[in-house]
Amino acid sequence: MRVTHGERPRLLTVHAHPDDESSKGAATLAKYAAEGADVLVATCTGGERGSVLNPALDRPEVRADLPAIRRREMAAAREILGVRQRFLGFTDSGLPGDGEDLPAGCFALEPLADAARPLVALVREFRPHVVITYDETGGYPHPDHIKTHQVTAEAFDAAADPDRYPGTGAPWRPVKLYYQGAFSRDWFQALHDGMLARGLESPMGPVLAEWPDGAARLETTTRVPCAEYFGVRDRALLAHATQIDPDAGFMLHPRDVEREVWPTEDYHLARSHVETELPESDLFAGLPVTVPAG
Repeated sequence: MRVTHGERPRLLTVHAHPDDESSKGAATLAKYAAEGADVLVATCTGGERGSVLNPALDRPEVRADLPAIRRREMAAAREILGVRQRFLGFTDSGLPGDGEDLPAGCFALEPLADAARPLVALVREFRPHVVITYDETGGYPHPDHIKTHQVTAEAFDAAADPDRYPGTGAPWRPVKLYYQGAFSRDWFQALHDGMLARGLESPMGPVLAEWPDGAARLETTTRVPCAEYFGVRDRALLAHATQIDPDAGFMLHPRDVEREVWPTEDYHLARSHVETELPESDLFAGLPVTVPAG
């Protein structure tokens, strides 16, 4: 890795719950960490109201201890990815059904300034060059994901202003803000077609059949080659044992097919304080601190 002026590249990725960092962009994090970047995961909530999605662990004693279990899972995933991690201390909002109210005191109901303050402090402490989060939709309509987008956008701008959020450290201006492009329709379609071309049954068919007509597509500006880290990604995701069924869903498609048809993780460059040529293959493109391809 070449680092100009001896400064280590710093990457901050902001997520709603433990396990989100492992299901969205984890191979990217592992790649940059392995190449020498300082990578920090900020987790807004503890995932306290999450479900137990692994049938083998769906037991009363697991559900009763879920907050502590999810912290242990996060610690294990962090070690696998080779990154640092910080909880911001908010309470999981859960995923209310139609007509249900959000629970009092949850992250999604926090006033924006209160919710953003810990992240502004973290940005000023860690001083990231690049920040990653979700787009305005949250990637899917979970209230915590939408709130995570809002607080990250607020912190990206506010951390540079010495008059905002006094008492949270010296100002710092991150250079680039990216939105996650995980689980796009094009990704599902490529895996589906790749499996069918090899005579394999595809688990992606039902997902594609239910994809909403006219659903908005996030423009991909940046494709980070990271296929060699898909195995690390998978191990990190499986470390969140309560949140992933190893015999279903994301774990079913053959990894050799994925490496061939979609060897990247994808992002949308939402804001940049430096000039960069699109499309990119490096989140640090245009910065004086760089992680070169390869």
